[in-house]
Amino acid sequence: MARHRGRHAAGRQVSGIRRRLGGSTLRRTVIGTTVAAAAMAALTASQAPGAELGRHAEDGGADRSGAAPHGRSPGDDSYHTELPPLESPAPPKGSPGRPGIDTSESGIPATVLAAYKSAQRSLASSAPGCGIKWQLLAAIGKVESGQARGGAVTAEGTTRKPILGPVLNGSRFARIHDTDNGRWDGDTRYDRAVGPLQFIPGTWHRWGVDGNGDGRRDPNNVFDASLAAGRYLCGDGRDLAKKADLDRSILSYNYSPEYLRTVLAWYEFYRTGTHKVPDGSGTLPTSPGAGGSGSKPDKGGAHKPGHGSGHGGGGSHQSPSPKPPHKPPHKPPHKPAPDPSTPAAVKPVGDKTLKAKAGEDFARQPSVRVIGKSGKPLKDVHVRFEIRGKTGETGKADAHFTDGDRTHATVTTGENGTAAAPKLNAGSAAGEFTLRATVADHDLRPAVFEGRVEEKPAPQPPTADTLARTSQKPVQAPVNGEFAADAVQIKATSKGRPAAGVPLTATMVKADGDQSPNDRGPYFKTPDGKPVRSLEGLKTDGNGMLTVPKMYTDGNAGTFKLRLSTADGKQLVVDLTVTQDDGQ
Repeated sequence: MARHRGRHAAGRQVSGIRRRLGGSTLRRTVIGTTVAAAAMAALTASQAPGAELGRHAEDGGADRSGAAPHGRSPGDDSYHTELPPLESPAPPKGSPGRPGIDTSESGIPATVLAAYKSAQRSLASSAPGCGIKWQLLAAIGKVESGQARGGAVTAEGTTRKPILGPVLNGSRFARIHDTDNGRWDGDTRYDRAVGPLQFIPGTWHRWGVDGNGDGRRDPNNVFDASLAAGRYLCGDGRDLAKKADLDRSILSYNYSPEYLRTVLAWYEFYRTGTHKVPDGSGTLPTSPGAGGSGSKPDKGGAHKPGHGSGHGGGGSHQSPSPKPPHKPPHKPPHKPAPDPSTPAAVKPVGDKTLKAKAGEDFARQPSVRVIGKSGKPLKDVHVRFEIRGKTGETGKADAHFTDGDRTHATVTTGENGTAAAPKLNAGSAAGEFTLRATVADHDLRPAVFEGRVEEKPAPQPPTADTLARTSQKPVQAPVNGEFAADAVQIKATSKGRPAAGVPLTATMVKADGDQSPNDRGPYFKTPDGKPVRSLEGLKTDGNGMLTVPKMYTDGNAGTFKLRLSTADGKQLVVDLTVTQDDGQ
């Protein structure tokens, strides 16, 4: 229902309140302030529809207060005005409820209730600082569509018939030209709010989300719409445990004090007692609005654009007045100042270039500062850091945050408005990437850091400054025989300490200083038994020790040379003696 309905609507609201208050002494005590406030709000609001239409003719209310800085509010200004009973009954336990108390209003259709609770669980992980309660979604669902027309939804949560708000053609509400080519509201000329949470198609395009995992984003599905509404209400980094943030969140959905009071009343009612009822059996609102008892959905959801204010889903009560609405004396409408707590910019702090070697951590953690519309830094704002680019052959960046090998992370700004990304690792491959920092649920220019990953130089092998035999005993063997298995053992040292892991090459050479292998005399064997006179890939052990692999002799007797050398040129030459027979 619009927040400007005329005195007849105000009268119905006051009468409804009186019926719910009853005649008890306690309720009579409350009537004075409650009825007076409701009557004043409704009567005052009814006096200036023309002023509101003049302000919001083309923008759909986007400028109505600054309460919705992160985009146009989800729906139109139409909503149901029924207030909850003064007492919230506990869920019935095998009985219709306590005597004298109507439990019907506390019943929420099962699938609709499941959607609200599912949205709360999703937001608890995706927006942990918001603290939204499912009862808030239930309160908004109540005033927007009567809980999806009393739970008239399929098992998957999609409304069985379209729930449409009034045609937004500027006659009594904002003028919003078509943004979806009639896809959701069946109107190719003007927009209409759609679904159980009454999203305008243009707003759904930005905030719509798949809430039930079926691969579609459908404003007519209560799971999708509930999660989208929750994301919207949590926008701007709001903490709904704070009264100011809660009020601002509700007002961003529909900027009207009456709407705020109505939603808060249902919110408190649902928090003190609700229960599940079968789908399709929920209590329908009787006041004008989408999904109420008096609304009749269009067949198939279709609508002929530009003719009247719409039929069905809250549109039937919005027929044009035969006379133009009265306009108040010429007085410019008040336009509230921008909310200083609204983020206006996210800026990098320090150097925007990041450099590291492959496999290493970056030396610093990139940081950004969020500035509000007041020009001052803002704390408690959610900043999303995301790595984009390719640094390797996998098609995506190898660079990642070290806490969980992730490529995205959300960080909350501190007292000085800054947020630092988690520690960043360059990954295993060279390349370039970007690190983008954005403010959650805001269309602000991102802060961008340029990352460069360079090839890591090949590690230099350990070296030794000294190679020495562990024994000076002569090394000898007969022709066509073999040397002892441990005939030659050496130790490598560096600055007097054992040099572990030093690569060595063993080669049979013709003479000292001769680099070419000898083609006769002692030799080694490969694993398959073939003779070779040079072995590579030998390494000292943890104590700097190396036992030369077993050596064999051919039919040539004499003195031969075994050279052991390191990669940087250190050498040790050992004499090998081959005799004609044992000991000769």
